[in-house]
Parts: sequence; C-alpha cells; structure tokens
Amino acid sequence: MSGPFTAERLGPLGYGAASIGNLYREVSDDDARAAVDAAWESGVRYFDTAPHYGLGLSERRLGEALRDRPRDEFVVSTKVGRVLDPNPDFSGGDDMAFDFAVPDRTVRRFDPGEAGIRRSIEDSLERLGIDRIDIAYLHDPDAYDLDRGLAEGLPALARLREEGVVGAIGIGTNSADAAARAVREGDLDLVMIAGRYTLLEQPALAELLPLCSERGVGVVAAAVFNSGLLATSTPVATARYDYGAVPPRLLERARRLAAACEAEGVELPVAAIQYPLQHPAVRAVVVGSARAADIAQNARRVHAPLPDGLWSRLREEGLIP
Repeated sequence: MSGPFTAERLGPLGYGAASIGNLYREVSDDDARAAVDAAWESGVRYFDTAPHYGLGLSERRLGEALRDRPRDEFVVSTKVGRVLDPNPDFSGGDDMAFDFAVPDRTVRRFDPGEAGIRRSIEDSLERLGIDRIDIAYLHDPDAYDLDRGLAEGLPALARLREEGVVGAIGIGTNSADAAARAVREGDLDLVMIAGRYTLLEQPALAELLPLCSERGVGVVAAAVFNSGLLATSTPVATARYDYGAVPPRLLERARRLAAACEAEGVELPVAAIQYPLQHPAVRAVVVGSARAADIAQNARRVHAPLPDGLWSRLREEGLIP
C-alpha cells in the first residue's frame, strides 16, 4: 500500500527535526525557529520529528514554527512506540545519555501496545499543536523488543489508519533487517531507514529495498550523511558516525568516496544527499540541522546538477554497488 505520500508529495528533501530537540547541544528557540523557516523558504514541505527527540522539545518547537503555515501545504511525520512519563527521580539532571541537551523531567517507556500508541499520538498532537498526524512510524522497536513491537505495534497502527487518526503508517529504524521484517509482517505505507542506504553503505539493498519495490512501500532515506561523516568534502576522524566515533575502515572509505567525487567535480555531500534518490522506491531523503544556513545549503545540494559519469565512476572503483 503506497497511500498518498508519493515522491511528489514528500520529496526530494524533508527536514529532520531531531536537531531542534537539542541533539548534542542546546539550541535557542530563535535558532530552532530560523531552522524550520529556512527549510520552508527552501521549498521543504515534509517535516519529521519524534517524542524521543529532546523528550518532546522537537515536537513543540516544530509545531510552533509551523502553526501559521497552511495545514494542507505540509506533511508531518512523528513516531510511536515510546511514551514519555514523568521522571520520579528528577533532580536537575539531563538527557545526554540519549544525546539530547534537555532536562530529564520525563523518561521514555517502551509501549508498542494500542493504548500506548493512541496515547503517544494524542500527546504528539498536543505538543505539535496540529489537528492530525500525516505519517506515524513505529520507532526503533528493535532497540527494545522487536517481536513485541511488530506483533502489537503494526496492527495498532493499521487500526489508527483505518479510523483516519493517522494518514499513513510505517517503521522508522536504523536496522535494515528489522525494517524488512516489518514490511513482510505488516501492511505499511512507508519505511524510514536511517543510515543504512547511503553513499557510504547500502545494507538496505540486500532485501529491504527490493521488498519495498515489490509491495509498493515507499522509502524515506534518513541520516544520509551517516551522522556527519559525509557532511563535508573532507571527512575527518573527529566526525560522527551513527552518533558515535568513526571506525577507521569507514573513515578510509569516506575519504575514497570524497576523492572520487572530487575527480568528477562534485562535493561529497552533494553526492551523498542525491545518491539514495536514484532508487525508484525512495520517495525522499530527510536531513536535519539546527543551523538555517546548513538547511539552505542542503536544499541547494539536492538540486545540484551531477556529471553523467559520477555513479559509473563510483561503481568502477568499487565504492557503490
């Protein structure tokens, strides 16, 4: 089932709002608003968030920035599977254990059951201040209990879609295997795969993308810079990879990619942001930043012309399949 969320509706570029949830560092309200405004002014109309991002801060800031925009002109996705409960042990601490620079007044609780998912949607609607959720993704069930997440979460989401509570449903994960299993076991519209279909690595090609093509499930490719490693023309050892340190073998591969792109007159981030869009199952790439200038730059990158020989050169050098 593909639903109404086609490439024309979503893509090519969506805005990932984790950064305005204070990912890694504190971001001011003004800078968060400027980031969303820059995405809008760059033509972005698909915005992705989650309760997990800053313990609800991302949703609140995104909703505030979109509040005066025409509701029919944008698409919002958020995620379910983790509800936020008051932290009974709060004593002025923060959420940096999960990479968010916010007070840990609430805690995440895995709850993929129907009651938990309904509550999650209601809470997200309140934080966002909008009248409906366009897309709801089951968020990282493999990080908790994949069997339970799929057995309870996917049917619950399907019921919400049938009732019109959400427009489309899917899974959001950085595991290609978990995503493929969800496509096999559920009736999904979309898959958001983070970091597993990028210029650097493509495990999603083995099963997930062919399966999505076969079943008409759209793919949203997130984390296309692999958390920062591909975000500059000269990959550095201090960059992040999957929210952590860069393994030496991947740093070397990223540098080879950068050199091959440079030989074709292309900056590495331009190739990285456009590579996933070559696959027919991919509806959009989602890229996030809390810096307005970065967002405008990424919007230019996604539309930048590429030389005809770029992808064939990378294939010849064994850098992409």
